Amino acid sequence: MSEFPTTARVVIIGGGAVGVSSLYHLAMAGWTDCVLLEKNELTAGSTWHAAGNCPNFSASWAVMNMQRYSLEMYRGLADKVDYPMNYHVTGALRLAHSKTRMQEFERVASMARYQGLEMQMLTPKEMQDYYPFMETHDLAGGLWDELDGDIDPAQLTQAMAKGARELGGQIHRFTPATGVSREGNEWIVHTEKGDIRCEFVVNCGGYYARRIGEWFRPFGGRDVPVTVMSHQYFLTEPVAEIEAWSKENGRKLPMIRDVDSSYYLRQDKYGLNLGPYERNCKAHWISDDDPMPEDFSFQLYPDDLDRLEWYIEDAMERVPLLGTSGVGRVINGPIPYAPDGLPLIGPMPGVPNAFEAHAFTFGIVQAGGAGKVLAEWITEGETEWDMWAVDPRRYTGCADESFSRAKALETYGHEYAMHFPHHEWPAGRNKVLSPLHSRLEGAGAQFGAYNGWERANWFAKDGDDTSEAATETWERDGPWQQRVEEECAAVRDGCGVLAISGFSRMRVTGPGARDYVDSLTASKLPSPGRVGLAYFADSRGRIVTEMSVTVVSETEVNLITAAFAQWHDAELLWRQAPEGITVEDVTAESECLLVTGPKAREILAPLTEGHDLSGKWLTCSLEGTVAGKPCRLFRVSFAGELGWEIHCPIADAPAIWDAVTAAGAQPFGMYALNALRIEKGYRSWKGDLSSDYSLLEAGLNRFVDLTKEDFPGRAALLAEQQRGVAKQAVGLRLDDCPQDAPYMSLVWDGDRLVGETTSSAYGHRVGGLLAIAMIETGAAETGTTLEVEIFGKRVAAVVSDMPFWDPKNERIRA
Repeated sequence: MSEFPTTARVVIIGGGAVGVSSLYHLAMAGWTDCVLLEKNELTAGSTWHAAGNCPNFSASWAVMNMQRYSLEMYRGLADKVDYPMNYHVTGALRLAHSKTRMQEFERVASMARYQGLEMQMLTPKEMQDYYPFMETHDLAGGLWDELDGDIDPAQLTQAMAKGARELGGQIHRFTPATGVSREGNEWIVHTEKGDIRCEFVVNCGGYYARRIGEWFRPFGGRDVPVTVMSHQYFLTEPVAEIEAWSKENGRKLPMIRDVDSSYYLRQDKYGLNLGPYERNCKAHWISDDDPMPEDFSFQLYPDDLDRLEWYIEDAMERVPLLGTSGVGRVINGPIPYAPDGLPLIGPMPGVPNAFEAHAFTFGIVQAGGAGKVLAEWITEGETEWDMWAVDPRRYTGCADESFSRAKALETYGHEYAMHFPHHEWPAGRNKVLSPLHSRLEGAGAQFGAYNGWERANWFAKDGDDTSEAATETWERDGPWQQRVEEECAAVRDGCGVLAISGFSRMRVTGPGARDYVDSLTASKLPSPGRVGLAYFADSRGRIVTEMSVTVVSETEVNLITAAFAQWHDAELLWRQAPEGITVEDVTAESECLLVTGPKAREILAPLTEGHDLSGKWLTCSLEGTVAGKPCRLFRVSFAGELGWEIHCPIADAPAIWDAVTAAGAQPFGMYALNALRIEKGYRSWKGDLSSDYSLLEAGLNRFVDLTKEDFPGRAALLAEQQRGVAKQAVGLRLDDCPQDAPYMSLVWDGDRLVGETTSSAYGHRVGGLLAIAMIETGAAETGTTLEVEIFGKRVAAVVSDMPFWDPKNERIRA
């Protein structure tokens, strides 16, 4: 046993598969002075009772990347570290009961193909060829992934532990961390065996992550948005027919996932393992009469099979052999759930040099990729793939305990649900309501949640179907479509008004505030009296974020960014701030109303005092009133028409709304704005603007000032400029299709894959389906005919210049 360390570069708290993978990947990156602390034995938490299923399938591009990496790693891990593992690559079938589910499978298979994975669409008859014991008469079809399977979680963890130790990483079992403190720039992790000083600390606490997170509250931390759910599966006694089939074929049966019924079914030895995700699910350790124990290592909850009765009966109808053998063992253990069911991997919000990798609902299949991602965050400050889907900063102050619990229950009960483009999940809503909410509601608003803020997506009229069921479709033509067309027409021909509640707002003040912000961005900051877009890059020149900027003076800069980016972008500013610079989040102080359309000036003129409405595009007026209320006017419009953003104290928004609507401005929603902005080629954050692309690939050259002496990514951008970009952003005009092109739809030039779409919508002003896409430079010439794969069907597309609408910007400059 090695001597207990007093210093380390990184201390990882938690010895499950994810914590050990993180240590292993840090060691492979050359960071060998790292320590892992585990309160009991390795795997004592969720890892030990995990089913160990290993799918590539995910509807998230980032999560699929992570899982694909894991499975590639696992297939060679035993030989690499010389540790035997039971890893069965059996293949798996996903069953579809409807055309709608088949559409989802087509989309995921398309994404998988881009990542080098082959998933095949199957007919019911073809599925029976893979699994002869399954009834398929009521199925629409299915999806086959030959690389799916299952692995022994304990063996996987021990194999990674062996690899980490051999590279110099230290693992200390039966050594619970008891707290943290901070001196200067160092963390001190406390244990009963002594303290460890370190540069970085990582919360890999699994279902104890929320409790560990409390230790960081004094240092800027928050409530960790994790709820512990009870997941139950059972193993049957051996089944003679399965044993005979396995011996005859020399392998196990493939896994089945009946995602519409919500369970997985796989062979375990010669029996079966059934694991449902039931709607009547249960959270644990959330009340005084069910407190979280100090130690739950290698323990389970009492059996509760009554919750699973419907799922067991459904599975027995699907595979009658399931009903021929008794229950051998029931596993009912704790699994942590974030509100959306995806893990939290990355910087710990608000806390310097602290990271998280926890809340894994599928921790075994994601452990390898999670370790890679976390190690990159720590050693390089950035990741190979854009990982916003799992970034802890995607949840901000609205994700309190009640929200997290409500969403976890909803997500668990809909684990295999399809995430339709116009569907809003009902749990955890109305966290932040603007004073305009009742007015929007009275006008027929159908709301969506944007970082907890409720915004109008579209405005319904009497007789419109506003049920949740109506939104459960991939089709564009829903009850909203006619209303969105009408809203776009109002903005095109008259004047519309949109409440954009929850814009994230940062105020940077102090001596040299302007120079400080300027040093962070690749863009040239606007002069006082102007508003401009600023783009921020990582060391490789890839897009980190976009903010609109107004420079008040050399000592004050105001920045506005996306609602979802609140904590992400605030950290970009405060983490590097020198002494004397203050970064203040002022999001809750202001409301924004966008008044836009050719009649916007006519609407605003009688209501406005002190503001000059003849100012040019991209000017800002900081003092004046609208409807007698003090506000700032920015002459910008994400809709691409003449217009102004009115930024006002939040309490004054109702008076301004009443005045502009009484004067003739028609309310419109976020769906219409999305269509309008795509017609202008305006980009959205974490869709078109992600760290999967560089600033130059995204076509943001006009916002990049390479004459500046230094900023993050400058050297990489200079090199890229010299050699030329490999891909570039283009517009696509598509033949009419019933669906918009989903994110990461493949773009083909004949049989050659040349790129992917990043956003898409029907452009009502131009009368056609549009997309923004990233295309290989050789196929990006205007007029080139390509095809976009949308739910398994190829749709003709033509490369077009952007903007599609008002290419000379005459309307926005009017």
